[in-house]
Amino acid sequence: MTKMTSAYANKMIRKLNEDKAFLRSKEVSGYIYIAALDEEPVIPDYDYSEVSAKIKEIDEKIAKIRHAINLANCTNTVEESGEKMTIDTVLVRMAQLNRRKEELDQMRKLQPKVRLSTGLYSQKKTAPEYQYINYDLEQVQKDYDVIDARIAALQLVLDRYNQTVEFDVDI
Repeated sequence: MTKMTSAYANKMIRKLNEDKAFLRSKEVSGYIYIAALDEEPVIPDYDYSEVSAKIKEIDEKIAKIRHAINLANCTNTVEESGEKMTIDTVLVRMAQLNRRKEELDQMRKLQPKVRLSTGLYSQKKTAPEYQYINYDLEQVQKDYDVIDARIAALQLVLDRYNQTVEFDVDI
């Protein structure tokens, strides 16, 4: 058993994925070769069994680390604004808030009244057409600001957790 933080575990996963990519590139450049009939072939240094075993070992380590992260995320809790949540709940909530923030960002950028191009909807119509918003622009801005602040607060709590809380990893 090894103790590690979520931040360290994710760095370890990145490193293992880099190692796996390196092995795969060596494999791709070594599992076939071309030789002319009238020359001695230059056979690349490649051992299928060895490379496959190393890739399998890396995949097993990654799976164990990811499992430990997921287990820790489902069992460890943090508190933000008086609300106690598991880490996986924080992650889901942040994704929801980010989606809503994007929607509100689009809405807050609209003008209350915009003249549309003539002929956009009907070639026969000569009177100009206007597009109007159907909501309180100030309320949308306030809601956007509240969500933005909540995302920042959750991110700070999550960053602190990722850097400080250790859990066991069986690798």
